[in-house]
Amino acid sequence: MPFNFPGTIVPLYALFNPRLLLPSIAVADIRQLEWAALRKAGYRGAVFDKDNCLTLPHHDRLVPELNDAWAECRKTFGSGNVLIVSNSAGTAEDPGQLQADSVTHHLRAPVLLHASLKPSYTCAHGVRTYFSSLPAPIAPHELVVVGDRVFTDVVLARRIGQPASVWKRIAARLRLSQSGEPEVDVRGPLAIWTTGVWTRESMLMRSAEAKLVKTIESWIPQAAAGRKTLQGRFVKPVPEPTGVVSQEKRPWLQPSVWEGRRNA
Repeated sequence: MPFNFPGTIVPLYALFNPRLLLPSIAVADIRQLEWAALRKAGYRGAVFDKDNCLTLPHHDRLVPELNDAWAECRKTFGSGNVLIVSNSAGTAEDPGQLQADSVTHHLRAPVLLHASLKPSYTCAHGVRTYFSSLPAPIAPHELVVVGDRVFTDVVLARRIGQPASVWKRIAARLRLSQSGEPEVDVRGPLAIWTTGVWTRESMLMRSAEAKLVKTIESWIPQAAAGRKTLQGRFVKPVPEPTGVVSQEKRPWLQPSVWEGRRNA
């Protein structure tokens, strides 16, 4: 995985705007999402991370347990309205876009080609450009963004809903500060954080992200309550383990790492 400078400086941004790190919804994996309810609520498109969200890390095939949920998502939104945004496939580290083509073949969804990694503003602009160029354009507030990392996927969701120009972002922040309203763009996508992993990877960082989210929610009045309200609308109960997959290979973090699973 290439060095992700935009991701490393996210904590600096979060010092001034901690809401940047708050997911709208937390789920174990995409099987918990009520796609029909999301569509009925006005969401028309979806952005997905790949590694440890839809596939095993560095693999291109969908995790078999997600087949039904993935098919339902694509049927609900339409294949062209579901976009894969990865920090591996479709980046400068993917010569000739060979992995992007493979992911598109296996997942039956387009992959965004982007030179700047998530959660950069350049990548966010690329996502907006893709959806605005569709025959039936989709606005940022009509998107759900699904991924397993707070510093990249959740932050990307927040940035997709922000103005493309840095001066417009500063002006918008100043207006919000003067009005006393929450520093969050209500016109942005729904940020969906998948807390489970299919292969253990970067576990210390994942634990730190989960604790940071919990801490920020304790600072901001109604943040945790707002997330639980949205989860009540769009989230199913945690699916029971099936088949012969061992507990070590199940996609759940330990409860101490993800407190949200106990409260779903």
